[in-house]
Amino acid sequence: MAQGKLAFAGKLGETISIEDGQEAARLCLLNVLSHLQTACEGDLDRVVRVVRLGGFVACTPGFTQHPAVINGASDLLVAIFGHAGRHARAAVGAPSLPLDAPVEIEAMVEIN
Repeated sequence: MAQGKLAFAGKLGETISIEDGQEAARLCLLNVLSHLQTACEGDLDRVVRVVRLGGFVACTPGFTQHPAVINGASDLLVAIFGHAGRHARAAVGAPSLPLDAPVEIEAMVEIN
């Protein structure tokens, strides 16, 4: 979501490129960080570490580059939080996601 609207719609391996999927993953992560900032009362310095990231990729049956798509979010976490942003991760393909979104991201984060 960007400015309250779905920025990308469709499936990887069909209408969405890996690069656009990575950008969708980054946007998803920015939305997660917005909620995290609220949970941290506005202070992301309270983040101790990112424990786990889960990424779901809406894709065609033959698509196999799920990790490359979710790298968009993983790489951004490390860029923002450094070593504390390194995390365990799952990248899973799905036949569809809500609103025809190509990517969905979830995160488990330890905060003070």
